[in-house]
Amino acid sequence: MRSILPSAGLVSLLAGVTGAVQLDVNSDDSVKDAASTIAFGLLKYYTGNNTGDTPGNLPDPYFWWEAGAMFGTMIDYWFLTGDTTYNDVTMQAMQHQVGKDADYMPENQTRTEGNDDQGFWAMAAMTAAENNFPNPPGDQPQWLALAQGVFNEYITRWDDKTCGGGLRWQIFTFNNGFNYKNSISNGCFFNIASRLARYTGNQTYADWAEKVWDWMSDVKFIDDDFNIYDGAGIDNGCSEINRAQWTYNAGIFLQGAAMMYNFTDGQDTWKQRTDGLVKRTADFFFDDGIVVERPCESFGFCDFDQQSFKAYLMRWMASASQMAPFTFDTLMPLLKSSASAAAQQCSGSPSANDFKGQPGTACGFKWTEKDKFDGIVGVGPQMSALSAVQYTLVKKQAAKAPVTADTGGTSVGNVNAGRPMEDKMPALAEITTGEKVAAGFVTTAIAFSVLGGTFFVMKE
Repeated sequence: MRSILPSAGLVSLLAGVTGAVQLDVNSDDSVKDAASTIAFGLLKYYTGNNTGDTPGNLPDPYFWWEAGAMFGTMIDYWFLTGDTTYNDVTMQAMQHQVGKDADYMPENQTRTEGNDDQGFWAMAAMTAAENNFPNPPGDQPQWLALAQGVFNEYITRWDDKTCGGGLRWQIFTFNNGFNYKNSISNGCFFNIASRLARYTGNQTYADWAEKVWDWMSDVKFIDDDFNIYDGAGIDNGCSEINRAQWTYNAGIFLQGAAMMYNFTDGQDTWKQRTDGLVKRTADFFFDDGIVVERPCESFGFCDFDQQSFKAYLMRWMASASQMAPFTFDTLMPLLKSSASAAAQQCSGSPSANDFKGQPGTACGFKWTEKDKFDGIVGVGPQMSALSAVQYTLVKKQAAKAPVTADTGGTSVGNVNAGRPMEDKMPALAEITTGEKVAAGFVTTAIAFSVLGGTFFVMKE
């Protein structure tokens, strides 16, 4: 992942508020109208459905993983709003990127793909299965089988030889970051395993979810206070931890823990873990009820990847509030207050090069600024605002909840999906500077800089 900061100043000068998104979080009709407007602006960034472009890819400067995250958001958009406008383009993208082995390792990404990159596409497929998103034609890879394929490949990459276990950040030895183990890669494994356990009822998936959690706890990536840190290099046994705390790390484990609580019929261990994550997330990441990306937002250092992380926390908080209903009364007020602030930030009118949606509805990044548009626009801020808004439609006791194989799920699985690592070693050629290096998310140059963990401001 490259660290590229947008030119907020110029965009701010072009901002306007005449078409600002209006939102009443207590009115489903208002929420759906606001979500529709924001979604329109988001999909205007997507070019994969243009003639000559590649379905499923976002244009520069966005990396492949973020497209998978975006289409996961759009699957939920359809599920929550009933709007089918973007279903065809979502189906096309999700299928085009599966790769020849139906595991989200397409040839155009294989040389630079990390475990976290693959995981975000697999989680989108899992969302499609849980939401009963229209199934692909019978001769095409199915949603459940795609998630199972990635899970099976994660098992083959579990590395007991260093740090006592865990996934490495990168898949292949020749990529920078192969010697780093991080929370987001292992979070993807934990999240997919927990959701597969709930969907299929198969204990094997639950056992792996337990194993990932235990390892994260053993190496202190998750501490006793439910802080979740970025990761560590393997050279010192993962003992020198980068203590940056990002919203999406908290969220990915929160949803997974809530899924395990649901799968185990409220087992006390998972109740305590879920509750601990809820309380720490609420305390650490929210200022006056509005979510903040702690390591970079107040410094103005969030890159394009990091500008999207709030979207995933919003998604996973909403899911947790359903899977573990005892959390709803804590999480939903935070979602609603963040959504209200996000909608106020959706008031920008940048140039056509920066935003092709409805003028006055470009969404900024710093929601604590409320109606003072911050001028930071792009896929991340737009997707984050959409997520905050649409997930307020989630209800505590909803009849329309994510399904399982026993409660109406129709996606076809394949427990033997995926392929061994040795079959996937690509023939190496020089990687040009124009290619997208692995979308390593938060483990950026900042994380590896001399500033290290001391750069990040911790909120206690």
